[in-house]
Amino acid sequence: MFSLAETFSFLDNPNINWKNVILGFTIGQAVFENYLAYRQYQVLKRKTPPVSLKAEVTQETFDKSQDYSRAKARFGFVTDIYNVLQLVATVKYDVLPKLWTVAGSLVQKASPILPSFLGGIITQSLFFVGVQEVISVVLSLPVSYYSNFVLEEKYGFNKLTLGLWISDKLKSFALSVVLGYPILGLALRIFDFTGDSFIAYIMILVLAVQLTFMTIYPLFIQPLFNKFTPLQEGELKTAIENFAAKEKFPLSKLYVIDGSKRSSHSNAYFTGLPWSKQIVLYDTLIDHSTTEETVAVIAHEIGHWKLSHLAKMLVFAQAQIFTSFSLFSAFIRNRSLYNSFGFTTVQPTYIGFLLFGHISTPINLGIQFLFNLLSRKHEYEADEYAKSRGFAEPLAKGLIKLLSENLSSMDADGLYSAYHHSHPILPERLNAIGYISKEKIADIKPFKND
Repeated sequence: MFSLAETFSFLDNPNINWKNVILGFTIGQAVFENYLAYRQYQVLKRKTPPVSLKAEVTQETFDKSQDYSRAKARFGFVTDIYNVLQLVATVKYDVLPKLWTVAGSLVQKASPILPSFLGGIITQSLFFVGVQEVISVVLSLPVSYYSNFVLEEKYGFNKLTLGLWISDKLKSFALSVVLGYPILGLALRIFDFTGDSFIAYIMILVLAVQLTFMTIYPLFIQPLFNKFTPLQEGELKTAIENFAAKEKFPLSKLYVIDGSKRSSHSNAYFTGLPWSKQIVLYDTLIDHSTTEETVAVIAHEIGHWKLSHLAKMLVFAQAQIFTSFSLFSAFIRNRSLYNSFGFTTVQPTYIGFLLFGHISTPINLGIQFLFNLLSRKHEYEADEYAKSRGFAEPLAKGLIKLLSENLSSMDADGLYSAYHHSHPILPERLNAIGYISKEKIADIKPFKND
């Protein structure tokens, strides 16, 4: 039987300095991404909108969009350096084996209250993840605070209070413990029980988790963060229900989500099982769009459903998972990799996968391009679907308003967009649906500035 572990056995070589390999890939990725960011920053210095938007947006809107995008780009550059420095410090000062030792001490202290079936490397791995996550949350707090209470606040988007921000952090951490740790523990147990044939079983587990979370997220998880209110009777509800019925979309509920309590950004999406779907509208979308424009956005979303885009993305995700775990099988027992990072007496599977995530950086970069290529193709197809249902103009107007209200970038460097954008930029979408400008429709509320 073909075995990647045997094929790549030459990589289990004590002469390979895996620390330098991982640092090299990490720094290489940072250099590549900052090169793309530099290219995009030059686009963000332009003084006039793209030709397809010149007749649509005011110069003031374009200038504020460019200013907001440049501010985010500068902040992104700082956070990239911050993240790279964290990884360099983790590698240089042997943080991983030290955290592993801390996790082992915590397991020993907790052993009197732990169930009898919890113990060994898997339990220590879960404690390791807990310690690692606490440190990660603490290190991310300055970035998150600045992003929300300085950057987003400056441009009038932040609606978070300090209390709500802290509450969100605590809820997210609690959810990762309650939901994530049991799944991780099960995955590690599968690795132990199935040996070299783990790939098929892990893929089944991942698919089951994906489908389960698609079902429970809108029902049990997101309501912990946002309030869902049934859309009131009226013109908008009637228009959406009529269109959904016409397209045989299995609409069961129409909700409005209070997105405005956290941000002024707008969105809409649908969730649920194949035979029972719920459409969720952000209150900000309803406030800024006409009934026809909102229905046009919904038509785009229904287009995704009609064209089986979700199923296709699941297939892509499964292929990505298969590729990732197949390659991981060549590293799961690589002694030189573990030894390089101070794990000389034990080889925890979780640590191996954590390190493999950095080793596979070049492959992940390629996958990112492929994912965006497929996603952008789906967006064009969903736009075309909405156009075929007579919504070309209201969809275009709705998208322009969303761009205006969200201060989204109106132009992009091609290479930067291919790597970072899962959606085509607005000028590309307008050209694809053949929208011809008739009036200047984009306007934007003032924002705080220095």
